[in-house]
Amino acid sequence: MSWSRRSSCRTEQGTGCEGGQEHEHAGPPPTGFSLLPWLLMGMGAFSNLFQGKTPNPWIGGLGLLAFNSLYIHVVFRAFDQRARTARSTRLALLLLFLVTCGLAFGYGGTWLLFLPLFGLAAGASLRGPLLGRISVGLGLFAGAVGGLREGWNGINIGYGTFLSTVVTAVILSLSDAVRELRAAREELARRAVEEERLRFSRDLHDLLGHTLSVIVVKSEAARRLAPRDMGAALTQITDIESVGRQALTEIREAVTGYREGGLGAELDRARSALTAAGIEPVVRRSGPPLTPGAEALLGWVVREAVTNAVRHSGARRCEITVTGTAERARLTVADDGDGRSAGRSGDPDPVERVGGTGLRGLTERLAAAGGSLWAGSSPRGGFTVTAEVPLEAGETVESVGARLGSSMR
Repeated sequence: MSWSRRSSCRTEQGTGCEGGQEHEHAGPPPTGFSLLPWLLMGMGAFSNLFQGKTPNPWIGGLGLLAFNSLYIHVVFRAFDQRARTARSTRLALLLLFLVTCGLAFGYGGTWLLFLPLFGLAAGASLRGPLLGRISVGLGLFAGAVGGLREGWNGINIGYGTFLSTVVTAVILSLSDAVRELRAAREELARRAVEEERLRFSRDLHDLLGHTLSVIVVKSEAARRLAPRDMGAALTQITDIESVGRQALTEIREAVTGYREGGLGAELDRARSALTAAGIEPVVRRSGPPLTPGAEALLGWVVREAVTNAVRHSGARRCEITVTGTAERARLTVADDGDGRSAGRSGDPDPVERVGGTGLRGLTERLAAAGGSLWAGSSPRGGFTVTAEVPLEAGETVESVGARLGSSMR
């Protein structure tokens, strides 16, 4: 994320983007200005020019001007990855090396300090796998030049050149790595938020779609019964009130991220909804107790399948069968309707073709838990939804969802 984008995030939102307070202290990315103060190392040579201690001062002055100009050009381009690897930057670095060699060989003394300065520019520009060889080569070369001009005292120039090259490259590379990691973390956080929003939207769709369908069916039943049997109509109205209150409770729990759908409660609600719609419910359950995660996943399947049966099937009978083993649980919801919700029979992958948002969401949810979902017309007629889920995986997915929901509040 660029510095300008971070600034705009703070301006628009007051406290920064999704990364939190860290953006307040991230600071702008380094630029060539961070390497300009090192040019003060050349003040000794500049002073010698004015004090008349440098032979051929015009040549020295032109060399000093050329060195400073090329140095500034190179270090400013070194902080842009595309410009750093451009041929023009490499050519400017080569010219800087030639000017540095000329000044160091020609004058020696304080002019030798331009070799470590060149190391700074080279380290900033030549970050990469060849850095080790380049830094060693520059150090040996600078040590040789210093030894020829100043004897043993000049060998320290080689050590300084080697350090300036390596340290500059390492610090700038680490700075780039830290910023890339921060950008990657922000991207992961953004994707986690998007996935949580998608999960939450699927939950609300499944929850509200089923509940509103039950309310509509019971309201229609109450309207039909009211003229001839007020007592039965009042019973339906009482059920509507109960469903509405339960829906409010479930929505609150879903918003807080702690909703756990009990399969037994879902089966009871499914039986009530089917009966109110004039569909005979048949519920069978066998096998060992299921984990809370598996019950929650299968509860969503029951909710969606029964909602589809009430809305679209035109069925007279709906069978819900739950079986389980020590490792997996299986749920089947089959009706004897005309299969209008199936769209077409015989599809090899019916969920993708016949399912709406609810079935597709359930398929994604079960797949994330290591389970599977099949939905389509059965050979004997009607529509069948079959779901399988591993017990441990279902529990893990629900616990992760709860933690994500808690962390997003």
